[in-house]
Amino acid sequence: MSNITFTMLKPDSIRNKNTGAIIDKIIKDGFVIKAMKFTRMTNEQASNFYAIHKERPFFNDLIEYMTSGPIVAAILEKDNAVNDFRTLIGSTNPEEAAEGTIRKLFAKSISENAIHGSDSNENAKIECDFHFSENEIF
Repeated sequence: MSNITFTMLKPDSIRNKNTGAIIDKIIKDGFVIKAMKFTRMTNEQASNFYAIHKERPFFNDLIEYMTSGPIVAAILEKDNAVNDFRTLIGSTNPEEAAEGTIRKLFAKSISENAIHGSDSNENAKIECDFHFSENEIF
């Protein structure tokens, strides 16, 4: 599944009206959208999705932020999808992100960093399956 990755435009992207510009940048970088939905995560969904961070001091703030508004979840396809997408979105800290990356252009801070991208092929599959059923993927 190395040609698939998962992304999520976070609540700050939606609030700041950057959804269209970010999706446009993704498409222009050669990614094909295989599934997409505009939704809002519940506390339970966000807690399950970010369970890996449960013991971290920022966990509760992360859950509060991720449930503070709607998100856009999407499955993207491209050769070398995970690595290429990580390059496109840039460093978690927008101040350290390369020029032209999504986070450099649209993120305000480490905590409001505009977008999520899978960090491995294994996590991409898990994250895609978490947000989408088989009949939602094209």
